[in-house]
Amino acid sequence: MSTVIKPTKVTFKKVESEWYNYHHTLKEINRLREAILTPFDEDQDENVGGGENSVRIPSDPTGKMATRLTTNKQLEYLNTIVQAIDQVYNALPDDYKQLIRLRYWSKNRQLTWEGIAVELHVSKRQAMRWRNEIIQATVEVLGWR
Repeated sequence: MSTVIKPTKVTFKKVESEWYNYHHTLKEINRLREAILTPFDEDQDENVGGGENSVRIPSDPTGKMATRLTTNKQLEYLNTIVQAIDQVYNALPDDYKQLIRLRYWSKNRQLTWEGIAVELHVSKRQAMRWRNEIIQATVEVLGWR
């Protein structure tokens, strides 16, 4: 028998905000990756004279980029959130997915819970229960409390 730990209000709001900002997070991940893959070149050879004792150590730019991509904490955090949202979204029934599109991903976010319920042909309370289940599932995938 598994017990479901109810998330704190702060966690609930944070997870819900991650659903709202999902598409912005994807853009931020791409921006961060681009910044990592095309950084300012800090390994310029400052020994322009090229004296006898100058030794060039072979560099591994591909290895450096791979290391920067895998060790960037912000990129790792954002990827974790996107993966959790993708995992939960892909496991949801179509009605729940429609709720997400209407509530979180719609350009026109002026629909109230009543408006969303009408669109989904359910009661307001049922729509909010679905939302709670979605957030709870996301909290569990992320391992937050």
